[in-house]
Amino acid sequence: MKNLCILTISLWLTGFSALAVRAQDSAGAKAPPLTLTLAVTGVSDASYYGQKAEVRAPYVAGVAQLKLRSGFYFTGMAYRLLDDTISIVSAGSLGVGYTFKLGEKWTADFSYSHAFYPENSPLLQAASPDNAGASVQYDYWATSGLGIDYNFGKEQDVFVTFSTEKLVRLGSFAAGKDLLAVTPSIEITGGTQHFYDTYVTEKKYRDSVLGIPLPVIPGIPGGGGSTSVSNVANTRFDMLSYSLRLPLSYTRAHYMIEAAYQVSVLDKRAQIGGGKTNHFFGCSFYYQF
Repeated sequence: MKNLCILTISLWLTGFSALAVRAQDSAGAKAPPLTLTLAVTGVSDASYYGQKAEVRAPYVAGVAQLKLRSGFYFTGMAYRLLDDTISIVSAGSLGVGYTFKLGEKWTADFSYSHAFYPENSPLLQAASPDNAGASVQYDYWATSGLGIDYNFGKEQDVFVTFSTEKLVRLGSFAAGKDLLAVTPSIEITGGTQHFYDTYVTEKKYRDSVLGIPLPVIPGIPGGGGSTSVSNVANTRFDMLSYSLRLPLSYTRAHYMIEAAYQVSVLDKRAQIGGGKTNHFFGCSFYYQF
């Protein structure tokens, strides 16, 4: 739901959630003073609230999260774009957050993160490296939540996401010591699109350096037939995407393996390929100390 470290992190957030559920199921033990989770994930393309850049950006990422019993947590991530021939690390981010209970079934979360992008990064989100987020979740037979993200830097945007997910237990191979599960989730996101102004401008610059002719794309701001982006359209709060995610996970006491598929249908008002369908595939491994 929240875009804590700017790139697609729903993969590892879902992983942490599943590990927490597994821990709660085992004898109801009290949480340790410190919990360290390490993860490695690979994704077929970078997603920005279900949207993606014109050029594919498959990547691998390393993630580390340190969580205190009090509810404070610290997160670090490093990314490597598979098409990056210049840098070993294509982007990185650091974040801090606080999660706490509002009641038996309600949980709130506040977070801040800053991402580090190289100059002329091809990623949509590079114009807004800072993220401040807040969310609230309600747990019943499923888990539903509402999150607000304020992303800022060169541009400033606000995103609101409603999500709901359900953990479905498929079975166990080791007498209850492991768990095979699928956690289908739905996300509906709306927001502003100032980030697209910078993306178009910097893409034109990268293409000009590489000698790539600018295409004429009717109806798409920033194409070869247009010299400006519609500030009115980008300032307005619109529906952006509708996403379905299907992660299949296998969890043991301290680790989890996950394969996930996400399909995102963009609203016709989304500046990036409005009305199109985006597909994302990912595999992740998590280990929790």
